[in-house]
Amino acid sequence: GQQAVRGERIVRGYEDRTLPHFKKNDRGAMARGFVMNSYKSGLNPTEFFFHAIGGREGLVDTAVRTSQSGYLQRRMINALQDLKVAYDMTVRTTGGRIIQFEYGEDSTDPMKSSFGEPVDVEGIVSNILKEEI
Repeated sequence: GQQAVRGERIVRGYEDRTLPHFKKNDRGAMARGFVMNSYKSGLNPTEFFFHAIGGREGLVDTAVRTSQSGYLQRRMINALQDLKVAYDMTVRTTGGRIIQFEYGEDSTDPMKSSFGEPVDVEGIVSNILKEEI
């Protein structure tokens, strides 16, 4: 299949070629990153290099996204660390100031709901008991 870097076919870089194995200005499919074989059937050296180029981009992209999402999580934790849900289901600061009158704006506990609807625990238990009989 076609290997890609930044969502595009592999471009000609230094000396107007993708790899030193190709002639300058070669516009063929093989010279632009098309890989005919698989890992199972065996890659030739050129195909291996093209796979490595695409794989390296994926690895770097994953590392960058992980650091960005970790940074966002850390900022959210710091922003929300002083909030709590009180017994009356209001969201309050540690000083007692009300932020929300109802937790989640609908008082639904996400641990006790499925797709926005309450979980029918009694129904689930009765179905399980019927199956065992």
